[in-house]
Amino acid sequence: MARNFAGWLSSQGWMVRTEVDVVDIVADKDGHLLYVEVRGATAAPSLDVDTAIGQLVRRMPSEPDRSVSFALVVRDERRSVEAAVRAPQRILDLLGMALYAVDEDGRVRQLFGRA
Repeated sequence: MARNFAGWLSSQGWMVRTEVDVVDIVADKDGHLLYVEVRGATAAPSLDVDTAIGQLVRRMPSEPDRSVSFALVVRDERRSVEAAVRAPQRILDLLGMALYAVDEDGRVRQLFGRA
C-alpha cells in the first residue's frame, strides 16, 4: 500500500522518500512538505488509525506552518475506512490532515482533505 500511495504521489508531481525518520512517506512539492502514515491490513483498524493519527500529531510543528501537511492512508475496505472517517473532520481540517484509501488494485481514493 505504501508503495502504491508513493507512486500515486509521484504521478501528482511530488518528490517522494520512504521510511524517513520513522515516517512511512515524506513528500515534497513546490516547497510543501507532506508527512504520510500508512496503515495496512489489521485486526484492530480503529486502534491502528488512532495510533497513526497520534504519530502524525507528534510530527507537527509547534507553530502553525502552512507549508507542512499530513496524511493518513488506509486500506480501501469498509472497516478501515469507517475507522478513518470517524475522526471529526473539523479537527482533521484544523490539523491539516488528509485521509486517503488505497484499494487492492493500488487505486487511490481521497476520503477527506487534500495534501
